Amino acid sequence: METGTSVSNNNQSIRNDSYEAIKNGSWFNQFRNGCNPWMARYVYGLIFLIANLLAWAARDYGRGALRKVTRFKNCKGGENCLGTDGVLRVSLGCFLFYFVMFLSTLGTSKTHSSRDRWHSGWWFVKLIMWPALTIIPFLLPSSIIHLYGEIAHFGAGVFLLIQLISVISFIQWLNECYQSQKDAERCRVYVMLLSTTSYTVCIVGVILMYIWYAPDSSCLLNIFFITWTLFLIQLMTSIALHPKVNAGYLTPALMGLYVVFICWCAIRSEPVGESCNRKAAASNRTDWLTIISFVVALLAMVIATFSTGIDSQCFQFKKDENDQEEEAEDDVPYGYGFFHFVFATGAMYFAMLLIGWNTHHPMKKWTIDVGWTSTWVRVVNEWLAVCVYIWMLVAPLILKSRRQTPTGT
Repeated sequence: METGTSVSNNNQSIRNDSYEAIKNGSWFNQFRNGCNPWMARYVYGLIFLIANLLAWAARDYGRGALRKVTRFKNCKGGENCLGTDGVLRVSLGCFLFYFVMFLSTLGTSKTHSSRDRWHSGWWFVKLIMWPALTIIPFLLPSSIIHLYGEIAHFGAGVFLLIQLISVISFIQWLNECYQSQKDAERCRVYVMLLSTTSYTVCIVGVILMYIWYAPDSSCLLNIFFITWTLFLIQLMTSIALHPKVNAGYLTPALMGLYVVFICWCAIRSEPVGESCNRKAAASNRTDWLTIISFVVALLAMVIATFSTGIDSQCFQFKKDENDQEEEAEDDVPYGYGFFHFVFATGAMYFAMLLIGWNTHHPMKKWTIDVGWTSTWVRVVNEWLAVCVYIWMLVAPLILKSRRQTPTGT
């Protein structure tokens, strides 16, 4: 018995050492060593990218083929309906694939377990399962697809919420790294330089948005969006620099960049016919710049989904140093269930981008996330990001005061 236990422990140690070598190795080394969770996440990201391209192809170039399918002949709305239906059906297939993976890997905590092997391997089975789940939605009636389209609004909102929490958590983590005791003095110059640069870019961005998207006083809505964004930057900075919070300049500066970017995306999502959106009117025709912008936006969405999916730690309670040291060597490198859940909601999100968050909204070729619904989704996302950031700043003070109140009485 002791010999068998010793051999088992030795084999486990060898597997752990092998995983550690793969983890610390290069990107090429992770692929060369076959099935492992680090290689698997890139494969899942590639599958997600292909699903995005299929949805785009179904919207822009698949209407002729979809018109021949009997299930699409009753589609109300003509060409626009065919494109929207195609996007939602591809999205549903992608969602089903990642949701099945989410259910089958939820709670996986150790490497070399059966669910770890399922997540990191069995690619022959998945290469059959994924196309099958992509084809099944094309066999469903339009009523089910439209119901999925309504549910996808909620799922896409969940994805945006997860994404902004991940971004804010990264900003907070970066600030904590710079403020650590051993690096505080050395990084002070870098913090000031990065903060100053961020605030400068924010100001320049706001000025450019006034020039491009508020050319005259009649553009009241755009003026409100831009001015309110400037106010939110000032509000975040004031709260972060309050003596009781003392969060420094870095986090509000980076959050300022984030909200300026979201505001810019929101205004760019306004329909082309709007007189205040001169940049959109200038890019009304399909040229190489429009195509490049579309490809960059698509790749950015896939990368954002991938980076958010592997950041499951931002939704866990903070652990002290002793707990971190006690983490076993065979713990999974990232939350598999969370990873697939983010991709499942991301499938709903890319559908909303390609149809403009409106199942009855016509979308031109090589466009993404255009329409008044898209604009207001971005604006609300910006305001929600500021609320979450401010809550992260003041929550420790509120919880601390509540804990001290009973002892005082």
